[in-house]
Amino acid sequence: MQTQNNYNPDVLSCLANLSSDEVFTPPKLANEILDLLPKEIWKDKDATFLDPVSKSGVFLREIAKRLLEGLKDEIPDIEKRINHIYNKQLFGIGITELTSLLSRRSLYCSKFANGKYSIADFSDENGNIFFDKTNHDWQSGRCSFCGASQSEYEREEGLESHAYQFIHNNLPDKIKNMKFDVIIGNPPYQISDGGGTGSSAIPLYHKFVEQAKKLNPRYLTMIIPSRWFTGGKGLDDFRDTMLKDICLREIHDFLDASQCFSGVSIEGGVCYFLWKRDDKGLCTVHTHSSNGVSSITERPLLEEGADVFIRYNEVISIIRKVVAKKEDSFSTLVSPRNPYGIGNEILDNKYSDRAKKIKVLGVLKSERVIKTIPLAQLGRNIDELNSYRLFISKADGAAGQIGNPIPARIIGKIVIAEPDMACTETFLRIGKFRNQKEALSVKQYMETKFFRVLVGARKNKNMTRDTYSFAPLQDFSESWTDEKLYKKYKLTKEEIEFIESMIRPMN
Repeated sequence: MQTQNNYNPDVLSCLANLSSDEVFTPPKLANEILDLLPKEIWKDKDATFLDPVSKSGVFLREIAKRLLEGLKDEIPDIEKRINHIYNKQLFGIGITELTSLLSRRSLYCSKFANGKYSIADFSDENGNIFFDKTNHDWQSGRCSFCGASQSEYEREEGLESHAYQFIHNNLPDKIKNMKFDVIIGNPPYQISDGGGTGSSAIPLYHKFVEQAKKLNPRYLTMIIPSRWFTGGKGLDDFRDTMLKDICLREIHDFLDASQCFSGVSIEGGVCYFLWKRDDKGLCTVHTHSSNGVSSITERPLLEEGADVFIRYNEVISIIRKVVAKKEDSFSTLVSPRNPYGIGNEILDNKYSDRAKKIKVLGVLKSERVIKTIPLAQLGRNIDELNSYRLFISKADGAAGQIGNPIPARIIGKIVIAEPDMACTETFLRIGKFRNQKEALSVKQYMETKFFRVLVGARKNKNMTRDTYSFAPLQDFSESWTDEKLYKKYKLTKEEIEFIESMIRPMN
């Protein structure tokens, strides 16, 4: 007996991603982003839409569907309606030649807009989806527009150079001279600076947001990594501008990027936003946990006393109570990166037995080790070695972040460093203490859930001195517990329950 299967998947839901930096947008997500726009825009035959980073063409295709329905009464003839929408309202720029063809296939049902099977009438094969090969502008080994490494991206003819024309001052004439009501898209996220991938890559997504704002649309919405909230190479100016922009009216923040992009890992999560040129005010922040929307609140993006975006709505009231005490920040105890000027490779070397040795905490083959090296190998801060200190990893992905399905530790294992002990660049140094008892008191404070939720509010991929700036200093002649801290800062039952549910014990 033959079974009937009526399941007909949307091909754009099945596309494999180009990479973790150039991620295709699923149709369901595209429609959730389009839902941010006012409903009346789908009945406006004069509204214009631009996707400047078109990959699969999903945004333009879903916009077309909405306009075809919304303009039925205004333009009853289906053929005239299609030609009006596709010729006058929808525009795109492919990020590569391949994605421009794919976008035309999604929108026009033909990779050539004037092809036999195209559903719209165009005189040329591009239609309104453009792609012009663009060159990087090399200056001192880097592109002046995007920061790409010349050694990596100066490629022979026929190979993709990832010089995206939207941010390289190469807008098509038809787009350059237009005023758009809506700019929407999912831009490439980063590009290599020649030093590898991950943290050594240069963020790119903010340049697309900045370029889109220059075109002054009525509405701008894009989906980008959430790392800009607190950190990221070269993002300080972008973050400052965004957090002070009162046209940014709605943010949907996903702690787990796989909620938007199945099977894709983007550390720190992703967010999409709505920027409204003609409507200013507070921002409605939707924080999405792994189980759905965990909280919604309307608030300023830049909290008083903060220079970053606090993504967890529940933490704001706690931070306000801390700020009201006007205490010094714990960050004053934290060293800059690489406190002793040595890398882990130094631990593998062999040294003369006659040299004065010190112990060094480092990482070899992904394992923590303590080795002895000559004192003379230290690059800085030798005068600290007569004190007790604490060492803590500057990157511990296993510790997790607030909002993960499993409560997080936030910070890694803390090591009490006795005199004549240093650490490699993997660790940060906490304080210079008079004795072991004081160091132990600080360690116990750092292990409280109260301390760690405040650190978690600023935690990004790599932890720095600034990551600890929301946590206040205490009198370390006494010991500290969560109960004492909850009482000192007058936390409510709801605030305590949030901390207890989000932060797990250190052990």
